[in-house]
Amino acid sequence: MNTPDFQGPGPYQAPGPHQGPYFTAAVPPALPPRKPSRAKAWLTHGAAALVALFIGVGMGASGGSDTEADDAKASGPAKPGPTVTVTGAAKARPAPTVTKTVTAKPKPPKKTAAPGPATSFSGDGEYLVGEDIAAGTYKTSGAEGSFGCYRERAKDASGEFGSIIANNNLDGPGRVTLNKGEYFKTNRCAEWKRTG
Repeated sequence: MNTPDFQGPGPYQAPGPHQGPYFTAAVPPALPPRKPSRAKAWLTHGAAALVALFIGVGMGASGGSDTEADDAKASGPAKPGPTVTVTGAAKARPAPTVTKTVTAKPKPPKKTAAPGPATSFSGDGEYLVGEDIAAGTYKTSGAEGSFGCYRERAKDASGEFGSIIANNNLDGPGRVTLNKGEYFKTNRCAEWKRTG
C-alpha cells in the first residue's frame, strides 16, 4: 500500500479509501505563550499583600499581652540576649540660658521748687497773701451765681469794718492786686488766677 510522503504540518485531511484505518494527521503549530498583563499582576500582588496585612493585624490584636509581666510568665525565665552598643557622635545639647538680673540704681528725685503759695484759688474763701496765695494781680471771669461776685482786701482777719482796705461787687470780669500780709475774702466768684 502506498502512503503519501509526510511533508510536515498542514491542513487536516479526512482519511480516504487508499489510506486505511491509520493515518498521520497534521498537527497545528503551537502558539507562543501569552504574557500576563501588568494590571492583572498588580491586582493579584496587591490583593495578596492586603490579605497578609489583615491577617497580621488580626494576629497581633488577638495574641498581644497587656504587660511585660504577662509575657515573662508565658515565656518562662528571661534569657540573656545580645548587648547592643551604639557608637557615634553624641548630639550637642544647647547651652543653658543664663538670665542676669540687674537692679538699676534709683534716680535721685528731680529738684522742684518748694511748694509755695498758690497762684490760683477758689472764688469762695479767705486767704492770707504770702502764705495761702502769692502776692500779685489776679483776674476772675465774674460771678458764678445770680447774686454777683464779692471781693474784699483787709488789713487783718478781725472782720471789723475798719480793717477793710477795699471791697467791690462784680457782675462781670474783674481784677485785684494783692500785697503780702493782706487778707483776701471772696464769695460767689469764679476761680481767681494770677496774671502778673
